[in-house]
Amino acid sequence: MKYKIFKYQLYIALLALVTVSCNEGNQVVDQITEDVTRGAILRQLDVLSNSVAINSATNVLQDGENFSVLLEFQDDEDGALLERMDVFLGFDDNTDDGAENSVSEILFESIAASQFSTGDRGLPTFLYTATAQQMQSALGLDNNQIGFGGDDFVVRFEIFLTDGRSFSNDDNSGQITGSFFNSPFLTNVRVVCAPSVPTSGTWNFIATDTYGDGWNGAFLTINIDGADAGTIENLDGGPSEQAFDFEVPAGAQTISLVYTGGAFDCEVLLTVTSANGNEVVNVGPNPPTGVELLDYCLDNL
Repeated sequence: MKYKIFKYQLYIALLALVTVSCNEGNQVVDQITEDVTRGAILRQLDVLSNSVAINSATNVLQDGENFSVLLEFQDDEDGALLERMDVFLGFDDNTDDGAENSVSEILFESIAASQFSTGDRGLPTFLYTATAQQMQSALGLDNNQIGFGGDDFVVRFEIFLTDGRSFSNDDNSGQITGSFFNSPFLTNVRVVCAPSVPTSGTWNFIATDTYGDGWNGAFLTINIDGADAGTIENLDGGPSEQAFDFEVPAGAQTISLVYTGGAFDCEVLLTVTSANGNEVVNVGPNPPTGVELLDYCLDNL
């Protein structure tokens, strides 16, 4: 009987505590939300290109190279507060050549809210694109001031609201820059080497498996002028070293070699010799997977 009475008393006490807590909690929440000022974000829905290629022989930025990103503006009024987006541009010289060619940030251009369109989610979106030549010209950079040793064009966005507020990368938090919101406001556009023109003729591939049981699902993909041109792999049950010849057709402008890993990459070795006799790939064990194996900057293909 005492146990039942105690349970009943405890239940009444907890119910009273919950009732008081909820009432007080609502008051606290109301006080907080009254003082909250909501900001705005600029999401990167899709980065179409964040690098520009330079010809390693002439040091000239390639035609057709650009920085391109699909942006979405979001605020607590479904985008109605957007006034404009300013684009700032700078240059970071990271080439170790003894010269300092960095350029401080400048205002590159302004995009009015009227230039945004309504996206799939009913919010303002804008496909922003800046060509390599436009960025170079705006910053007043000569060809010899741009290198492929890690140089970056730095693009920063700042959004301005109709109530006078503005937001950019300095206002970011970890939540805003994370995978869902993906709103960094700032992007480094890397200067990379343009693919070298491959020597036409017979290329030689030596695929080695040190254990002797093949590449266990790994393979090398060959891409010519943007199209899949075939694969090479050390076949299961074959000898530890297998040689393959591959013909690069006359007139081909680009070649790409990408290795996809298998079960035992620690046993994999690969060498590639181009038609001009230069060894252009020598990797393994554990070749890098999913990335370009050719070093275009050497211009020896």
